[in-house]
Amino acid sequence: MECRLTQIRTCLCDFILSELLKTDETMDSNTSGAAEVKTESVKPDAAKTSLTDGKDELFCGPQQYDIAKDCKAGEIAQREIAYQNSVDCGPVCGMDDSDVAGRINTDQTQCSNGQKSKRPSSPDLYTAKANCVDTHTSNSKSALCFRISPTKDVGTSNDVEMLSPHSPNDKTAVFNNSFDKILNDSACAEDSDFAKIKVVESQQFVNDSDSGGLSRERAHLVAMGKQDIEMADVHEYCVSSDMSQDLSGSQSGATSVSLHNKDEKWLGTPIDELNRMPQCAPPLSKLKAGPNHTVTIRTDLLREGDVPVPYPSKFRDSWDDVSVKMPCSEKNLFPVDTEDGNGLQSRWELIQTSLKGGFKSSLDVKDSILRYNTTQAKRWDFTALNLLCTECLEHLEVQQVFEVILPAMVDLALSAPRLCTMPIPLLKSRMNHSLTLSQEQIGCLLANAFFCTFPRRNSRKSEYCNYPEINFYRLFEGSSPRKIEKLKTLLCYFRRFTQTKPKGLVTFTRQTLNNPPNWESSQTQLTSLHITCEGKIEEDGYGMLQVDFANMFVGGGVTGHGLVQEEIRFLINPELIVSRLFTEALEYNECLIITGTEQYSKYSGYAESYKWEESYKDETPRDDWQRRCTEIVAIDALKYRNFLDQFVPEKMTRELNKAYCGFFRNNANSKHLSAVATGNWGCGAFGGDTRLKALIQLMAAAEAGRDVAYFTFGDSELMKDVHKMHTFLKKNEVTVGSLYLLLDQYASEVCKNCPTTRPAISLYNFIYEKVSPPAPTNVPDTAKDSGMSPVMPDSQ
Repeated sequence: MECRLTQIRTCLCDFILSELLKTDETMDSNTSGAAEVKTESVKPDAAKTSLTDGKDELFCGPQQYDIAKDCKAGEIAQREIAYQNSVDCGPVCGMDDSDVAGRINTDQTQCSNGQKSKRPSSPDLYTAKANCVDTHTSNSKSALCFRISPTKDVGTSNDVEMLSPHSPNDKTAVFNNSFDKILNDSACAEDSDFAKIKVVESQQFVNDSDSGGLSRERAHLVAMGKQDIEMADVHEYCVSSDMSQDLSGSQSGATSVSLHNKDEKWLGTPIDELNRMPQCAPPLSKLKAGPNHTVTIRTDLLREGDVPVPYPSKFRDSWDDVSVKMPCSEKNLFPVDTEDGNGLQSRWELIQTSLKGGFKSSLDVKDSILRYNTTQAKRWDFTALNLLCTECLEHLEVQQVFEVILPAMVDLALSAPRLCTMPIPLLKSRMNHSLTLSQEQIGCLLANAFFCTFPRRNSRKSEYCNYPEINFYRLFEGSSPRKIEKLKTLLCYFRRFTQTKPKGLVTFTRQTLNNPPNWESSQTQLTSLHITCEGKIEEDGYGMLQVDFANMFVGGGVTGHGLVQEEIRFLINPELIVSRLFTEALEYNECLIITGTEQYSKYSGYAESYKWEESYKDETPRDDWQRRCTEIVAIDALKYRNFLDQFVPEKMTRELNKAYCGFFRNNANSKHLSAVATGNWGCGAFGGDTRLKALIQLMAAAEAGRDVAYFTFGDSELMKDVHKMHTFLKKNEVTVGSLYLLLDQYASEVCKNCPTTRPAISLYNFIYEKVSPPAPTNVPDTAKDSGMSPVMPDSQ
């Protein structure tokens, strides 16, 4: 019987290889009428990538082919039959990679034409995407193309061949749908030193115990050569030798090496095991106003699906230093010339007259706004608004802006006396207070911000000098593409809002930490960590406490030139912007918690590459107060001019207290607390060290009783380093207090008298050595661990 099985295995493998040869021959014949790709004819700069309007198609290289020509339906069907029959063949066919390589011809190179591939109609075959990797030797450069099916199915057997034409010794690697877990979207990367790609494992066939059918085969390869491949975009992942992982537990003695283990995209606790709202939340008490909570709607009439009713029913004017000065206040006066000399006129009346005149162009918008802001006529610039309307939008879009959206925004802004009837309290420093507004009231306030109607808010010399800007005048100035994309994003919000009134509430809470933990004596153990180099806080961290990497003036440069993490979040969730109206600059021990905002837009890019993509329908569930279960906390990190400054113990303690202030909830049971969704807080422009900031947030979250989902935004090395450190600390039962003392020890022993701009010993290596001397041999080297290049002593 055993002999019979061996014969079956040998015959089956011969059959499969012969079918592969037929496929190669078919490709040769089918491409003979097209321009032939030759290695020597491909120039080093020939491969170009461009995205079509479809957003899921990729062009690689000057030659174009259709994958439909690569295979015949009959051959694929035969191969599927062979796979099905091979269930009885055992896990390994018994052929080594040299046997396979010797029997596969790879003289031709196939490159995608950038269009979705058309496969023969079969329930197990799906439209494929093209994923390309350009590789070359010192003498030539050719494009290697991957075609990956976007769907995941155990029974799918559509193979993808990667062909390299470098030499007669080149080998073919066969890919299957398991790469869906590795490359989720079209990606194209270049590696100047790829020399060879070889097969290191023959095809393996595994029984599928659930269906009785065949699970997907696995093909593995090792990239030999330079390990550096540049990542073209944070959402596009490249094929590099750094991604290769040795897999243990191979079957029948066969060695299995994976190009990219699926788990390398994330490490630690699976994200689905972390707490999310509303599942983990306890029942909410009935919404009601109190000394520390201002509620501007009728709570007795709050119903799911109904627009909240403002409270009180009539406008209550308040012109003092504890409330927002409203544009519709009777005390909002405007100086005018009269026959008797200088007089005063109601500015609100002037606003109404100016805005009701209608708009036919951006110049009309400018003239209307400047009528009640005459002192700013020579300073305010409306170039960005003009460019948006004259050069960036289609004619029909411009018509919609001036005939539909802007008139509706005017009506919304002028409804302030009817909607915003209660004085809005200022959330001043050193106070713990909450403010709950309806989404309709927020829309009204933002419409007034767009038309720059808020009094006393256009100068840093006014009583609001310690508050963020709220009027949008800086959003209209300059010709930067950033401003254009910001305006598109905000107009999307106003279009959606004026089409359908939102029916929820949003709560803004200023929280002050008066009694911080005694960090050095803490006996708290670190909590669970999920860390990933993919995804976004707002998407994958839904239902969690999402960290806004804030400026002390919340929103940062959202109404100006800024366009990084905080500004982007305020743009896609525009209801966050209204917090700038009433939130004073955050102190060292304060945070702002916003619950219930809605996302209205999807975007791509970051900073200069930011683009508004399309409208987004937020389907996050609402809680009993009719707030979206989206909780965002704004915590501002310190900014460092010198790298070593952040290791000063007082500054590390400040950051710990700031993070803890944002994560802590008084009298809350940890089982009812959602995980913290965060990332490289205070790094980037603020100069923070990613590895230190990761530890600080892990410590603060543990002390607050929360798990952590950490997003490294494409930094896979950081993901590995932080996970390794977290695992090490948990294994050695290092408490938050012990870790705090280690940070203090690192500051005094390594950083205090450091002669260079950066320490020679990385923080993580220092911790490894102190906790478990000598340092483990598998600990990353200093440069790799800390994300720093080796530093020589300063010569100046």
